[in-house]
Parts: sequence; C-alpha cells; structure tokens
Amino acid sequence: LKLKEGGLVSFPTETVYGLGANALNPDAVNLIFKAKQRPLTDPVIVHVLNFDEALPLIDISDKLKKCYKFLTDTFWPGPLTIVTKANMK
Repeated sequence: LKLKEGGLVSFPTETVYGLGANALNPDAVNLIFKAKQRPLTDPVIVHVLNFDEALPLIDISDKLKKCYKFLTDTFWPGPLTIVTKANMK
C-alpha cells in the first residue's frame, strides 16, 4: 500500500528509524499506533517542508508565529524540532 493511499513507511532519522504515515490521514495515523502498540495519548511527530506548510497545522499566537518563522528560516532544512499545540480545526 502506497503512502498516499494510507500505507506506512519506514525512514531513517538522525538517531533511529521512524515509522511514518500521511499525518493528514487519520486512518493511516491510527495504523502507526496499532503497529507500534502505542497508546493513543502519545503524540506523533508531523514532518513538514517549511513554515508555510506547518502554519495551518499548529495553534499558536501571532507573537509565537514570528519566533517560529525566524527559527524555521534560520535552521530549516535541518534538525530543528518545534513542539507546539496542534490545530484541531
């Protein structure tokens, strides 16, 4: 099953191999939880290409947007992780 069709993929990171799926496909994300026997209360990482792609997915203040924009412009592409509340709309 292809990633675009809801399948899973294994990929290398800086330290370990990750198990991924299309983060915008709830059924695919649920497959990660099932495969890893991970509790649904454990958040997953969403990889994005750039700040503009991340913006609709996060719930942050205008003040934090400026900070995150500076960080992503400065350090992406690269191993920068930003932790924030998800936009559940």
